[in-house]
Parts: sequence; C-alpha cells; structure tokens
Amino acid sequence: MISSVALLLFPAGMALAASSDLLTMKISNRLVLLLVAAFFLVALLVQLPLPVLGMQLLCAMLVLAVGFTFFAMGWIGGGDAKLAAAIALWLGFDMATPFLVYASLLGGVLTLSVLGLRNLPLMPVLTRFGWLERLYDPKSGVPYGVALAIAGLLTYSGSTIFERLAA
Repeated sequence: MISSVALLLFPAGMALAASSDLLTMKISNRLVLLLVAAFFLVALLVQLPLPVLGMQLLCAMLVLAVGFTFFAMGWIGGGDAKLAAAIALWLGFDMATPFLVYASLLGGVLTLSVLGLRNLPLMPVLTRFGWLERLYDPKSGVPYGVALAIAGLLTYSGSTIFERLAA
C-alpha cells in the first residue's frame, strides 16, 4: 500500500505542476519543495544507496544550474528551472537525457501551438476564462511547465526510483 502511494507521488506532482502552470503561469516554490521532499522520503523507503542518491542530487544541481542560466537569458521562467531540477532529482542521470529531449520537443510543439493560437481571434465567450486570456496575451510567456511535466511522466518508468517501487 505504501509503495503504491509512493509510486503515485511523482505523477501527482507532475499533474499539479502542469495544471498550475497552464492556469496561472506559475509553478509554486511549495510544489517544487514538496516534490523534492517526496523524493527523499521515497528514496528512504526504497533504500536508495548513498552513491546513487549523490548522483541523483548532482544531476538535479546540474539541471538547476543550466536552468537558471536559461532563466537569466530570458528563455524560461524561474519556476520552470526549479521544476526541471526537481524532475531531474527523481529521474537521475540515466533518464536525464531522454527527459531533456522530450522536454525540448514537447516544449517546441507547445510554443509553436501557443504562438499559432495567438494569431487566431479569441472568441468572446472564452474571455471569461482568465487562463485562456493569458495564453492569448503576446506579452505572456508559454507554460513550459506543461512540457516539462509530460516529459517527466514519459520518462518516469525508466527511473531507478520507479523500478525500485514497482519491484
């Protein structure tokens, strides 16, 4: 029972992150911290060896450093950088490359879709939905957390944490 709940923590966090970013264009620090704390609890539960834990942390720190570089250049939001690092913590180096490839491809599709959507008129009936108005606003960013969350979900089953929980 406990491992079943632990198995769902990451997907639940990804669903919250994606919906939050889509609806508010924000990924809360609390959610990222909850993902990080949940990782450590699950790592204890599955008795993740210390060297593996260290490598997971190193992977997350590298992704965070690159993410904040991208944030400083104005390419992504700060929440996206933190979320990517939290996802990398769960996935580790083994799944970091597939995660980043998926995130790049999905992010590109998402960005092109949002840009294309912004070229269409917003139907008046949809103006009551603030999140849709934000998506249409050319001054607004793209909810890249959606792409990050989907990429995380696509690669989660290959992670060491998942494999240990599912065993």
